[in-house]
Amino acid sequence: MKLHPSSEFGVQAIYRKPFGLCFLVSIWNATFNFRTCQTLVLVLTFFSYASYHATRKTTSIVKSVLDPKKAESGFIPWPIPNSIHLFYSQHWKPLQTSGWAPFNSPSGTEMLGVIDVAFLSVYSLGMFFAGHLGDRLNLRLLLTIGMVGTGFFTALFGVGYWLNVHSFYYYLLVQIFAGLFQSTGWPSVVAVVVKWFGKRKRGLIMGIWNAHTSVGNISGSLIASALLTYGWGWSFAVPGLLISAVGLTVFLFLPESPEAVGIDKNDALLMPSRTGNDEPLLEGKEEKIKDQAVGFIEAWGIPGVAPFAFCLFFSKLVAYTFLYWLPFYISHTGTR
Repeated sequence: MKLHPSSEFGVQAIYRKPFGLCFLVSIWNATFNFRTCQTLVLVLTFFSYASYHATRKTTSIVKSVLDPKKAESGFIPWPIPNSIHLFYSQHWKPLQTSGWAPFNSPSGTEMLGVIDVAFLSVYSLGMFFAGHLGDRLNLRLLLTIGMVGTGFFTALFGVGYWLNVHSFYYYLLVQIFAGLFQSTGWPSVVAVVVKWFGKRKRGLIMGIWNAHTSVGNISGSLIASALLTYGWGWSFAVPGLLISAVGLTVFLFLPESPEAVGIDKNDALLMPSRTGNDEPLLEGKEEKIKDQAVGFIEAWGIPGVAPFAFCLFFSKLVAYTFLYWLPFYISHTGTR
């Protein structure tokens, strides 16, 4: 199946097709069939949301340096030259072990907690609006804006290290905006994946694809820990640059829907297999309802949404407690 601009979806595809795919088609005469596009969507959305979690994990790693009641700063999973290690030990490690005002004050732990609460509160509220925007806007553009914005404010938190910023409200405000942009991630990537995969194997695909959260948390922990040796600002700056780079890749290559690349929506590959009584009696009505955006109240009326929401609430409560505070707790209560 080729990307056919001459089809009835061709006019829309010209304006919605990612620039990177257009470039490959025009320069190398590349052909992208439906399976290739599915693979591309899975890979790009996987690394997209993994990068969201990588930037989210940074804060929990850096807490033990900002408020070092007890801390051994930095863990490097690969060897570095002794000269570089000596240079940074002489110039930067004294700053790390003494903490960073205002977080090294007696109320520093409470300040870090307030920043986390502000981030997660804005993140949860932003998810509501991001879901609405995802139903109405170009998902590729929304995801790109969210990732670049997340990268900018993640790096901006680290800039406080080099600019010698010691204002609590600076870091609070930066984390609030970071939470707002972070909220675009999950609704966008899920919406894109759902548009490309039918119900037949969605459980298996989503189960494998959902490993992006663990991959992001692990990679974020390793990157942030390794960079602590060179100054905690790098632990924010590098993940911020990485998610921005992934965001630009998404903008260039992610096909948000089959229609965006000129693939007929009624193609047999897109339709779930139906046999016997599974065939709907009112095909046209089903498609019409499927294309409508669902409001907040209507969403709660969908069977299974409420139980799933409450189950996810308690699982996320445990997950984010460990995500944000476990490294900090271990560094402050470990064996001296």
